[in-house]
Amino acid sequence: MRKKEITDELLEHTIQLFNETTPVFHVLHDENRQRILLEMGREDYLNVNQLTEKIQLSRPTISHHLKILKTAGFIKVEKKGTESHYYLTLKNSIDQMEKLIAAIKKTCHLV
Repeated sequence: MRKKEITDELLEHTIQLFNETTPVFHVLHDENRQRILLEMGREDYLNVNQLTEKIQLSRPTISHHLKILKTAGFIKVEKKGTESHYYLTLKNSIDQMEKLIAAIKKTCHLV
C-alpha cells in the first residue's frame, strides 16, 4: 500500500534540493563552526581575537573555520583599518533549508 502519491517531478525537485543543500549541511556538521555562528549571532561584528576569547580555539583554527564559513556564504568580512570584522549572512542558507524542508513535507509521509 502506497502511503502517498508522489509525482516524478516532485521527487526530482526534492532530490535537486537535497543536492543543493548538501554543502550547507557539510559546513554545519562541525561543532566549532556551529559555535562560531552562534557567537556571531550575538554580536553585529566579531574579529578573530574576539572569537578566540569566546570559543577558546587558536587563532589559526578560528581563521580556518571562518574561511570555510565565508566560502559557503554564511558570513562576510568587512575591513576596518587593519582588522577584519566578520558578520552573519545566513539568509540564503536558511532559505535553502526551508525549501528543502517544505519539499520533504510534500514528498514524504510524516508520522
